Amino acid sequence: MKHRSIIVQSFFVIIFILSPFFTQSGLVQAAVPDAAVQAQELLADMTPEEKVGQLFITGFNGSTAEQDTLIYDLIVNYHIGGVMLSIENDNFVGGIETVQETYNLIHSLQQAEWDATYNAPPDPFIEDPRKSEYIPLLVGVTQQGDGAPYDQILSDLTPLPSAMALGAAWDPELASQVGYVLGSELSALGINLVITSAMDVLGPQEMGGSAALGTQSFGSNPYWNGRLGASYVQGIHQGSSNRMLVIARNFPGSGYADRDPHLQVATVRRTLEQLNQFELQPFYAITGQAASAQARVDGLAISHSRYAGLQGNIRATTRPLSFDATALENLMSLPPLADWRNAGGILISEDLGSPAVLQYYSPAGQSLNVHQVALNAFLAGNDLLYVDNFISTGDENAYISLTATLSFFTQKYRDDAAFAQRVDAAVERVLRRKLEIYPSLILGAVVPSQKNLEQLGQSYQVSFDVAQNAATLISPNAAQLSLAISEPPGLRDRIVFFTDALVSRQCSTCSGDYMLSLDSFENAVIRLYGPHSGGQVFQYNLSSFSFEDLNSFLDGATELTAGQNRSDLEDALMQADWVVFSMLDVDETRPESLVIHRLLAERPDLTNRKQLVTFAFNAPYYLDATDISKMTACYGLYSKTPGFVDVAARILFGELTPIGALPVSVPGSGYDLDQALSPEPSQVIPLHLDMPESEQAESETEAVEILPMFEEGDILPLVTGEIYDRNRHIVPDGTPVHFIFSTGGEGGLVQQINAVAKDGVARATYQIKSTGLLQIQVNSGSAGTSEILLLDISSGGAVAITAIVPTAVKTELFEPTPLPSLTPELRITPEIEEPASPQFFNWLASILLIWGISIGIFFLGQRMLSVVWGLRWGLLAAVGGLLMYIYLSLDFPGSRLLMSSGMGGLLSVVTLGVLAGWAVGWFWQRYITRLK
Repeated sequence: MKHRSIIVQSFFVIIFILSPFFTQSGLVQAAVPDAAVQAQELLADMTPEEKVGQLFITGFNGSTAEQDTLIYDLIVNYHIGGVMLSIENDNFVGGIETVQETYNLIHSLQQAEWDATYNAPPDPFIEDPRKSEYIPLLVGVTQQGDGAPYDQILSDLTPLPSAMALGAAWDPELASQVGYVLGSELSALGINLVITSAMDVLGPQEMGGSAALGTQSFGSNPYWNGRLGASYVQGIHQGSSNRMLVIARNFPGSGYADRDPHLQVATVRRTLEQLNQFELQPFYAITGQAASAQARVDGLAISHSRYAGLQGNIRATTRPLSFDATALENLMSLPPLADWRNAGGILISEDLGSPAVLQYYSPAGQSLNVHQVALNAFLAGNDLLYVDNFISTGDENAYISLTATLSFFTQKYRDDAAFAQRVDAAVERVLRRKLEIYPSLILGAVVPSQKNLEQLGQSYQVSFDVAQNAATLISPNAAQLSLAISEPPGLRDRIVFFTDALVSRQCSTCSGDYMLSLDSFENAVIRLYGPHSGGQVFQYNLSSFSFEDLNSFLDGATELTAGQNRSDLEDALMQADWVVFSMLDVDETRPESLVIHRLLAERPDLTNRKQLVTFAFNAPYYLDATDISKMTACYGLYSKTPGFVDVAARILFGELTPIGALPVSVPGSGYDLDQALSPEPSQVIPLHLDMPESEQAESETEAVEILPMFEEGDILPLVTGEIYDRNRHIVPDGTPVHFIFSTGGEGGLVQQINAVAKDGVARATYQIKSTGLLQIQVNSGSAGTSEILLLDISSGGAVAITAIVPTAVKTELFEPTPLPSLTPELRITPEIEEPASPQFFNWLASILLIWGISIGIFFLGQRMLSVVWGLRWGLLAAVGGLLMYIYLSLDFPGSRLLMSSGMGGLLSVVTLGVLAGWAVGWFWQRYITRLK
């Protein structure tokens, strides 16, 4: 048996080595069967234990998969279908070894599965545990961008932006690039399944589901979420060379859930029509309506929420959708979803060990039997069951509960033919997906080369490009900002940075790392504008504190973090010219996250007459209208990775102008997303004949005589050019467009044909029913001007169309509607700041004054005492004056106040310095005299 195993392994290794040569001759293509056919063949050879194991994907504790670990036993003896890696379960190590150790862990997991197929000895307690064919494990992770808490691998990979940052850039190509980097880097580690929440359409921010999602969603518009999502999914597939299963979670959407659906079973009170037109649209774009196979997700993770539009009146006993077979079946029967499902799409349960599920099945701490939970989820229609921290009442750990559940399913498979049939159907779907990403079932084809690790973390430019395109001016508008901030911070301006510095850890025993460090903004400013990069700032004019420091200061604490004290912060604020806030998400469990509001309300004396600038490095909507009105400027960055901090610094110093646009409504600034996405009023909508491309090409190259000719009874095919919204992006699909047909001139007949925009353009056809002058134009919402087509139909024959193009009126991009009671305050630099360091004439006057008075003091000392003491008094007087002049030149504390009255103030202060120097000499002489 041992020799047979060695021969089999050697055979597969030889085939793997020679596979590139076979591919060139076309032999592999002929030899590898269709994934669906191969899945059926594999299924036929599997035991009930093997089939049941394929239904489960589990979390586990630890960062190794040695033979003495529980996860090794689950793979070898219980044939589980996959694992999920997470920080919570300590599956990663910290430091510089994170990527290497993750690769080693995944390799060990797949090696255990390989060994179980060919090398494992029979277990006397399990009937024939060995597989007839190696079936790779699914190794999954949630890696959604923006670091902790949305990423699981926090170092050594390229720090990618959040979904909302992509939403603010409004660029599907950038979404595809980010997906490509994510897919390529995760697949290099051996990860083959990734879960994303980006498809959720965010509801109002007060909704619990929307608040829980934060920046994990592209935004609040179904069309753009779907368009960006499809490009993102396509990028992941391309970057992984189609070796990654992409799963969209929270299906059919949790943006309108009344609470965080991962903590409690939430309710979504939306009608089926609302769900179909809103929440489901992004999911349609990545399933049955996807533009390509690579833009389609491989699976949908079913939400543990309840949906009124699918389940009727919601009661306490109403099951979550993930456990409701009837509601889920009705949902999946909708045409786009049904097409995707019939093509092999898989359904995955959200974590069955989540607090929401446990609370539903055991609301008052009653006895919990988790294998019944798993059974209900499977019978509801889920193909894969994700379980983590999945423990029945009385069981010591999750391993005991999971193995008992697997045994329960296996026995039911043997006893219940209908259940066995459902298991076979689900396993066949799972096998088909595995075979699509791994056509060759050998270990060498599943585990990537370790050399690929050298290329990880090298795509910083992609993240920086997103940051440049996403950065958004929230308030005020561009015109008001140019008045409020005429110049960026200068060489002698004092800047205080306040940062919401949160700590994250790669594992429970790892040292903490800041998500956004206390001095990250200051360091970026020094790197970009410090002494070695143009010398626009002096480092000693910059100081940094955390939100926690500021909150402690407002609470009256005397000691702050990092060895600083209360007076350090208060002095820095009092002397500051600029105060820069770096915000993360507001969380009521963290009082320091609310500190901006407290500072503005409780200590206006520390913020008056200063430039106050806020950068939101997560969601952009937490400041209310009053707080925003007190700010000089507010910007949305949406992500806290290093590239976004760099862009924020460049914006602060005027090097970059923010060009992004908010993908969500921000009530505090008066920005309404629906209004922003409506047609821009002053545009001239292009209008022309909807001719086939070949005919258009001929028309551009041939003589005018071959232009299309029309007569009574003909059909006019019409199409608009791209219609733009107020942010200068194409309007969303479904935007109403009206084609207006006027015949007979003034007082004639007017007919309207209604259409909707698709990819920014609208189409219509019109039959010419009578002779006479026909005028055609189009409008959409507030955009009432278009090109005009004229056609003078006579009974004498066919005529061509004449086009008239109205003059376009250039307008600014959409600006938020100002709130009537809270107009943003313009902060113009106070006049006290205009006197800078002494200029040339000030210098000359000061030098003449210093030496003039010093010479006078010399003669006075010579007459009163001696030449030596006259010289001493004169030199000390000159030194005192020069020191005072230098103090003012370097803009030390109090300099601007001392110079506020111009040259007169300067000369007065310098004179005081001269007299102070003379006073030192006088006291010196008196001291010497007494000693004698």
